[in-house]
Amino acid sequence: MKITVLDLFSGIGGFHLGLERAGFEVESYFSEIDKYAIQVYQNNFKEAKYVGSVTDVRREQLPRIDAITFGSPCQDFSLAGKRKGMGGERSSLITEAIRLITECRPRFFIWENVKGTFSSNNGADFWAIIQAFANIGGYRLEWQLLNTKWFLPQNRERIYLVGYIANGSGGQVFPITESSTKNNIVQGQSTNTITARYAGEGQGTYLIESKLNAQEIKVKSATSTGYEVAQEGDSINYSVPSSKTRRGRVGKGIASTLDTACNQAVIGYSRDAKGKVISYHEKQEANTLHSSSGQGGNTDQYIKQDNIRRLTPIECERLQGFPDNWTQYGSEGLISDTQRYKMCGNAVTVDVVKAVTQNIKNIL
Repeated sequence: MKITVLDLFSGIGGFHLGLERAGFEVESYFSEIDKYAIQVYQNNFKEAKYVGSVTDVRREQLPRIDAITFGSPCQDFSLAGKRKGMGGERSSLITEAIRLITECRPRFFIWENVKGTFSSNNGADFWAIIQAFANIGGYRLEWQLLNTKWFLPQNRERIYLVGYIANGSGGQVFPITESSTKNNIVQGQSTNTITARYAGEGQGTYLIESKLNAQEIKVKSATSTGYEVAQEGDSINYSVPSSKTRRGRVGKGIASTLDTACNQAVIGYSRDAKGKVISYHEKQEANTLHSSSGQGGNTDQYIKQDNIRRLTPIECERLQGFPDNWTQYGSEGLISDTQRYKMCGNAVTVDVVKAVTQNIKNIL
């Protein structure tokens, strides 16, 4: 099915790639202001057409648009932010997307945002957004809170809201359940207590490689014991390492939500592209965490073991459903790891987009 998509706040193209994996043939017009994300998008989708900032896009610039996708800035809705809600400068940009939906009248649109949108301003912001979508007229609206961990080993909850012009078929996009996604997960050979699909680089769809009978490591945490136990194959969230109130730092075979600074480590080793095990100090991207890593304190106060390392950019790409090294190059050359982490943290999960758009495709 061929469609022309207006991809707003496009990032590195998670919506575009998810639509392709769902069976759409996509002609893309994309809007973004981050120069590195623009370069990555252009490098991976050579025929895509850049249309500038969302505030400058107008209907008369565009051909007939079949779909509009957007994961508008979420900082003002986020539980981790200052919670300015719709009054915040960044999150109010959703009104630009609503304007373009009104002008372009696509067959469907998809909005992705953080769970905190539900509770922002005691729920008033979310219902104001729903009312604005409803006021456009002619669209059936559905939404659901979906979790990346149903598809990939990352605990990442996001709201997905879709609007589509119903054709009377009676079909629905949601619900999508955890059980309905099981067939999408590629399982590996189980060789240890952590399922093998969490293995490291050079291991296909896997994330972190672990060993049988791994040594336990105690991670400082605000629990009754004062620590959590991590083993090889587990992840550790090390943001604000000096905090005395943080808990839930250890993910048992699963990563916490990726953020733009990649404040996550793993216990285990990495492999190169040929599958050779890399020791902890032989490759820069697999180095031990040091005191300049993390936020809000000295990481050495938090973890000291040499076999704890930061997630690599490739692992972050995999956690979001992108191919290996999707963010390594832009249209103007090599991209730094700092920018790669930031772009992965801001991205939508490709596998989740695929599941949502497959259901939309069935209705259309």
